[in-house]
This record gives sequence, structure tokens and C-alpha cells, in this order.
Amino acid sequence: MIDILVIEHDAATEQFLVSALKQQGYSVTTARSGAEGLTLAEKLLPGVIICDWNIPGTIDGLAICQALKHHPVLSITSLLLLTARYSTADRVKGLEMGADDLLSKPVDINELNARVRAGLRIYQLTQDLRQQKQRMEAEMAEAEGYVRSLLPNDQDGRVPIQSRFLPSQQLGGDCYDYYWLDPDYLVMYLLDVSGHGLGSALLSTSVLNVLRAQSLPDVSFYRPEKVLRALNETFQMSDQNQKYFTIWYGVLNCANRQLLYASAGHPPAVLVSIDADQQITTTRLRTPGMPVGMLPEAKYQWQRCQLPPNSSLYLFSDGLYEVLQDNQQYLGLDNFVDLLAVAKRDRSIDHILNTVIQRQAGEVASDDMSLMVVNLD
Repeated sequence: MIDILVIEHDAATEQFLVSALKQQGYSVTTARSGAEGLTLAEKLLPGVIICDWNIPGTIDGLAICQALKHHPVLSITSLLLLTARYSTADRVKGLEMGADDLLSKPVDINELNARVRAGLRIYQLTQDLRQQKQRMEAEMAEAEGYVRSLLPNDQDGRVPIQSRFLPSQQLGGDCYDYYWLDPDYLVMYLLDVSGHGLGSALLSTSVLNVLRAQSLPDVSFYRPEKVLRALNETFQMSDQNQKYFTIWYGVLNCANRQLLYASAGHPPAVLVSIDADQQITTTRLRTPGMPVGMLPEAKYQWQRCQLPPNSSLYLFSDGLYEVLQDNQQYLGLDNFVDLLAVAKRDRSIDHILNTVIQRQAGEVASDDMSLMVVNLD
């Protein structure tokens, strides 16, 4: 990497700058025009660029400032704008256009050396931060891949189930699973750990592994309220870096279509059914209970529900309805339940997700989106 690139049309000024900088041990390359300077900058990737404000041609100093600050790589290069303009308005304009600092003409050697040292120091710090950010993003992507590898695939057969997981820009703590306890009893649950980042993801996968292995001691996994109580005893937030989680847990008896369920601070599951007259009914399934890990003595209750023919059961995280729309209003749970009712006619889980994504104001969701649909004919 070249240390410094000097873009200066005046030969005397260029010679002075090169001589002074080389005396300090820097490697210096020069350019006589803005176009040549930009070409060399992209090729050499210098730590500092010293550029004359009034360099002749279609690309002057301010144009170079703008080009560099919008460049994906050169934006971290320190840019010193060389100028004979002394008014506050001109100097502010130079800084606003992207210069990191200004050097006054005629150039004082001590000032030149001090500003170059500062520029190189800032460049190195920024480069280190960028590399660290790239490493963290790679680790986050790896963690997201690990979470995805643990999530179940869609299943057909006796009880068709579809599920989708859309992570936000920051890895969150959504997780879900479904599996058979025996030939007649099907477990399904969805949980959401507080916060974002690797810590939330690690806790959610830990809970998934515990439930999948059925490793909670002396617990009947057929009893939702007992499962939640055991999870609360095992995953107290004081032992989990102050993180807690919400969960909806259900056990479906496929022989008699009875569902036992319990929840811990989680959004309700929604049962959507169509009767013989093609009338759609929605029922929200929720029981009272604190999120898991908040209070050691928290109590959990269970409820029973009979699932009618031609019905679908939806489990989801709050990221699907706490969505800020273009009108600056949140989608809200009521509107999201209406979406589920409409989608019941074609049972399209992807249609639901696409509708939510189209309504959100930004391109990136602020929270993970997880959705599961259990279909019962």
C-alpha cells in the first residue's frame, strides 16, 4: 500500500510536499489532474490523499472529495484538502463535501506533518474497525446458518406443517420445533429470546436442544404447563446474562384432535377454521404466564382446545406484527390476525410473509420473523 497520494497541478507545490513527506519516511505518489488522481487512488489505496481544492479540469478538489467518500473502499482514506481559501464558509463547505481536514497555503511543514500523522492514524483505526466488523458479520452469518440447521423441515403426511424463519439484520433469538412424542401426540412450540445478537441465538438453540432431547428431569412433555415450569427453573435470567424468553408450547392429540397448550408471555397462537358455510372463525389461544426466566416462582396454566375440521393453527413471533409501516403506524396483532384469516383459504405461508414484508417501511426488519402453520383437515 502507498502511504500518501498527492494530487497537485502546481509543480513547485508538488515538489515541496513530496520532499517534506519523504523526509518523514513516507512513500509518496503524485498525480497532476483529478482524473489521474482518482485512477491512482483506486489502484494504490493510499492511507492519506492530499488534494488541491482548485486543481484544473472537470474533476476539482471538491469532486474528488465526493467521489472518495462514496467509494466502497476509499471512503476510509483520510483526505486533506489543500487550499488558499481562509473564509469560514469556504472551509465549512470543504468539510461538508467530504474532506477530513484542510491544509492552508502556503503549507507549514510542521502543520503538514502533524495532519498527515493524524490522518494515517485515523485511517488505520478505521481500517481496523472495518475488518473487525467484517469478522463479526461473518461470525453472525455462521451463527445464523447454525440456527437454521437446527430448525425442522416442512413435513407432509398425517399433519402437514410449514414453517419459515426470516432473521433481521441483527441475529435474534427466535426458534421453533415440532416432533412426535409417540404415534398420536405431536409437540409444537415457538420461542423468542429477549434482545439480539449471538447471546440471544445461543440461548434459543440451548432451549431447543433441551426440548428436543427431552432432557428436563422428571417432566412429562405431554403436559405444557409442566414443561414451562421446568424451563423456568432451568433458564433463570440471572444465569443467562439477564436474558429471558417467551414461548408458546402445545401438544396435539391427533386421535381426538384435542390440543393442550400453555404460553409464557408469548403472542397467542391463532386457530383459523372454515365451517360448512365457508365462514371463517379465528380463535386466539393463550394462557397467562410470565416470560421464562423472569421470576423463579412463576406459575403456568394449561388449556384444552378442540380443533375442528378444515382448520389451521398459526404460531408466530411478535416480529411479524410489530412492523412499522409506511404510514408510521405499526401493523399490530389485530391486523395480522386478519391476514391469517384471509390466507386460510389457500394456506399460503409465504403469502403471509410477503404481505408483511411489503407493508414494512424499511428494507430490513427490526426483529426476527418466525411463522409456523399446522394444517388439520
